[in-house]
Amino acid sequence: MASTRTSPEVTAAPQPVNDNRLRGARWWNEIGWRHVVGVVMVLICVLPLLYAVSASLNPAGTLTGSNELFRTVSLENYANLVPSGFGDWMVNSLIVCTVTAAGTVVMGGAAAYSFSRFRFKGRHQGLTALLLIQMFPQMLAFVAIFLLLLSLGDVFPVLGLNSQLGLICVYLGGALGVNTFLMYGFFNTVPRELDEAAKIDGATHAQIFWGIIVRLVTPILTVVGLLSFITAYGDFIIAKIVLQRPEEFTLAVGLYNWAADERNAPWGLFAAGAVIAAIPVVALFLFLQRYIVGGLTAGSVKG
Repeated sequence: MASTRTSPEVTAAPQPVNDNRLRGARWWNEIGWRHVVGVVMVLICVLPLLYAVSASLNPAGTLTGSNELFRTVSLENYANLVPSGFGDWMVNSLIVCTVTAAGTVVMGGAAAYSFSRFRFKGRHQGLTALLLIQMFPQMLAFVAIFLLLLSLGDVFPVLGLNSQLGLICVYLGGALGVNTFLMYGFFNTVPRELDEAAKIDGATHAQIFWGIIVRLVTPILTVVGLLSFITAYGDFIIAKIVLQRPEEFTLAVGLYNWAADERNAPWGLFAAGAVIAAIPVVALFLFLQRYIVGGLTAGSVKG
């Protein structure tokens, strides 16, 4: 009878544990220092905001009592904004900035579409000229703008000084330039085959632009509109030159008048107005956030 041998049990060799976690000095050199920088930047950004909110809740109306954050909490400054004309300034700013942003999008989009889709003499020179002109800030021409509106007001008072429409026209005068160049790069990412297919179906250039192109380039139009809104919302120099009556002031001009005399300025009221003034920009930014990254990156990589 043949003897049966039992084979020894085969055990698998233990596999080494692959631990790729960073430790010690290597973790600090690659990751740790970034946390420190991030915390410092958060503190730099958050502390001034907390100081402004604390000052707005301080009924004393001075900044010296705000060194201890939220030592006193009162809504008195916010209540005083109602009879101070702040609401009119807010409405004026929203009207001017909204119309400016819409006009910038329409004008810049039409110009970018023309440069992207049409081939005409002076096309490259025109793009270069727009880019070079935009390198000079609009505030450098404030003397010329004042004299122009002063003379224009004698003929068309609605476009002269102390006119919101005149201020809007001044802002729209600088709407081209970098905005057109940025949108031009985004328009080039849209395939021309779509235009050709629409032309075969009998579509005009206006129908192609409004019905096809505008829907495909929504991210860059949103970015340009947002940047134009923020620029006009925070502008002070041009608005101060054009608007000279308190009832026509925008927020930037009105808040400046409160803080012009640093010794007697109602700083609590000023801080409350600054906090309220920041809400529209923050809300608009959060609402359009999903378009911002795509619009900026796609419009800058292809020209």
